[in-house]
Amino acid sequence: MAGLRLGPLLRYVDEDSATVWVETDRPCEVHVRCDSGAGGAERTWQVAGHHYALVPVTGLTPGDETPYRVLLDGQEVWPLPDGRFPASTIRTLPASTGPQEGNGPGQAQRSELRIAFGSCRWSAPPADSSHDPIGPDALNALAHALSSDPGRDRPDVLILLGDQVYADQTSDATARLLAEHRDLSQPPWKQVANYEEYTHLYYESWLDPEVRWLLSTVPTCMIFDDHDVIDDWNTSAAWLTRMRATSWWRERVMGGLMSYWVHQHLGNLSPAELARDELYVRVRDLPDGTELVREFATAADAEPACARWSYRRDFGRVRLIMVDTRANRVLDEGRRGMLDPAEMKWLRQEALADRGSYDHLLIGSSLPWLLPHLIHDVEGWNAALCGGKRGAGWARRSETLRQRADLEHWAAFPESFEALTELITEAASGEAAPATVCVLSGDVHHAYVAEPLWPGDAGGPGKGDAFDGGGASGDGASDMGASGSGGVRRSRVFQLTCSPVHNSIPASVRAGFRFGWSRTGRRLGKVLARHGRLPRPSVEWRRTGGPWFGNQLMTLTLRGRAADLRLDHARAEQQDPERMVAVWHHALSEAVETDDTDNRGGKDEKENKGDTGRTPLYQ
Repeated sequence: MAGLRLGPLLRYVDEDSATVWVETDRPCEVHVRCDSGAGGAERTWQVAGHHYALVPVTGLTPGDETPYRVLLDGQEVWPLPDGRFPASTIRTLPASTGPQEGNGPGQAQRSELRIAFGSCRWSAPPADSSHDPIGPDALNALAHALSSDPGRDRPDVLILLGDQVYADQTSDATARLLAEHRDLSQPPWKQVANYEEYTHLYYESWLDPEVRWLLSTVPTCMIFDDHDVIDDWNTSAAWLTRMRATSWWRERVMGGLMSYWVHQHLGNLSPAELARDELYVRVRDLPDGTELVREFATAADAEPACARWSYRRDFGRVRLIMVDTRANRVLDEGRRGMLDPAEMKWLRQEALADRGSYDHLLIGSSLPWLLPHLIHDVEGWNAALCGGKRGAGWARRSETLRQRADLEHWAAFPESFEALTELITEAASGEAAPATVCVLSGDVHHAYVAEPLWPGDAGGPGKGDAFDGGGASGDGASDMGASGSGGVRRSRVFQLTCSPVHNSIPASVRAGFRFGWSRTGRRLGKVLARHGRLPRPSVEWRRTGGPWFGNQLMTLTLRGRAADLRLDHARAEQQDPERMVAVWHHALSEAVETDDTDNRGGKDEKENKGDTGRTPLYQ
């Protein structure tokens, strides 16, 4: 009898359809049956001796919630018989009604959408089950809270912004398993080496009972970051040359891209997109799709432009664009780019298409657009020196620094930073602009909120200015002035960064991030920028929330044109070892009836300073 090896994961959900991903222990027919009568079936397909199915579920009712079951060859395998968790359910989006009659562009129905997001989850269980040295896992805490009270509001979607698995930092349990098959004194040592070893990382991450239930009932959108393959993946051309010269890198990157395609990427796509995906269609039709997927991964590594990992999702009048900031980079020193030209063109098209049809634009970028000021300036300075601004000697030393200090965010690709800034400026301007434009990010192992200051804003950059030691610093919300792109700016714009879900950060690094946000750090950054002969960036920014440290998730609640942000920490208490505690709550934009120019702060001074009495969001 076929058994369920991994899953189910509820992935794509819209108004009347969904997809459910599973891995089974042998070939079989997978059925998903809903109590409402909706359902779907799919035959498993095979990659590297593993059997998978991504089952399209049809016949769902808009705005409804229905429990579902998973059957393999007619035998029910989910829910598990222990009855420990509530039934897994599929909750569809409400039917789209478009703008309400009599309202302006972008004013829509009052349905509510909750989006939780974060990144960086090291999933290995602690050796001592009574104490986790890096603190409680935010996904475990969320699952515990929701499963203990199924009537509580839950996220409509969970966005995981990278480092879903750590291929280069394995647990002791994983290392012992690897040692059964190869000599760990040889490269890649305790890191994973191939597809088969990657599958164990997903078992370790997604078979955790609480997380397994959570992922079965909350839809997910995912994108990779560096640790899904290796720390600092695609930092520079010199880095890539060094990695390709090793004996183990080719098999590692093949396994990383193949396993990402199977476990994460396919579930990001809608049923219609899956039906148009040539590789997926071919793999499903073959007895064994291993070679096809391997050929695809080989081509994607050799020529990144042949694969698109970025994607767009529309949730009613909320548009989400998830951007690949790792695999599609241009690394040649003379033309470095976070995205290649075709990918940047695609991003612009998706962000600006049908303007006025969405109330909120969300750009999911694993790497933050707006960093602590000193870090931004250090990365720009380093990029200039690596490019030869101060000669060959500085370039050699700067390349070493770039790789050792992880200097590879948007700021390390100055032209891409400016292109993204220009796109956000354009999207946020004009009569058809959405209420908010938010960049959702992770990676940096702390959480913060930043708002840009544009030319014409108080404290914003002057057109054509060079670095002069001035500019914005400290806290406070921006004053939305005239647009630099020729239209009146209508949107509030935010950098929302939340990391980690479950990981640690040394005290010295915490201090470094705090210093990076400080006025002194800002002044030091200006000195470096002048040494690198950098032009002044087209935008300044202010930190308006944070920094916060700990295992955490942010939740955006969107109601029409109103947007609310909440930050929750996972806390361990004697009575409740896994608890989500709200530490910050802030109105990003108000409903259309409210003049949002009068609402620059949080709900009150106490809340804006992060003291909410630690009110639990999920009790």
